[in-house]
Amino acid sequence: MTLHKIIALWAIPRSTSTAFEWMMRQRGDLDCLHEPFGEAWYQGEDPLWPRFREGEKTTPGLTLESVWEGIKARAEQGPVFIKDFPHYINHMWDAEFLSHFTHAFLIRDPAKTITSMYNKWPEFDELEVGFPEQRALFDLLHALNGSTPPVIDSDDLLENLHAVTRRFCDAIGIPFIEKALSWEAGGDPSAHSWWDGGSFHANLAKSTGLVPQKRKYVDLEDTPERVRRVHRRMKPHYDHLHKKRLRIPESV
Repeated sequence: MTLHKIIALWAIPRSTSTAFEWMMRQRGDLDCLHEPFGEAWYQGEDPLWPRFREGEKTTPGLTLESVWEGIKARAEQGPVFIKDFPHYINHMWDAEFLSHFTHAFLIRDPAKTITSMYNKWPEFDELEVGFPEQRALFDLLHALNGSTPPVIDSDDLLENLHAVTRRFCDAIGIPFIEKALSWEAGGDPSAHSWWDGGSFHANLAKSTGLVPQKRKYVDLEDTPERVRRVHRRMKPHYDHLHKKRLRIPESV
């Protein structure tokens, strides 16, 4: 079985990753999948998320293994792009599995992601935050391959969209397509989202490109000590990857 390129953008929740995915969809040369492993983690026949309660949605036949088979089947037909979170599949990481992907990482300041999670899910579990697994996967890939996968910081991306996207495309071996950076407002990201009817993506549906947007986060100082404690534990993992991020020369 010969597979085309499978590009995996390993992100964390609330990192502008769906907007990045939407940009990749505009290219027209990739079969783009929205958190396919996440759907099984949250809503598969045997959900793994820590806040699952009996009676919540499950999908018979949907497992992490069936998702992987589906991704491979699509990659037989053409190149695939997936945006997903490493903590959904950390038990699946082995050299053979990881060898099928072209890996890249999207990071974001945990003060922004965690306050956004708290705003959306006040009862979020620390196991849903994803920073430790994102760092662990990055370090594992570096150890296995002897090279550093490309890392994009969300703030860098939004401040210098063209240059950072071009660097990303060069790093993963795909052409830079400038027209993909903007789009008509009124798109329907929810059509590709299995979670909550896509309500997290309302701002994206109104947007015309990947640009900075005002978002109403809860100030970290006004959050409970539990949330501030999660932030303190996550920040070292972010800092580790932040040092490895793609940088753009000031002259660009």
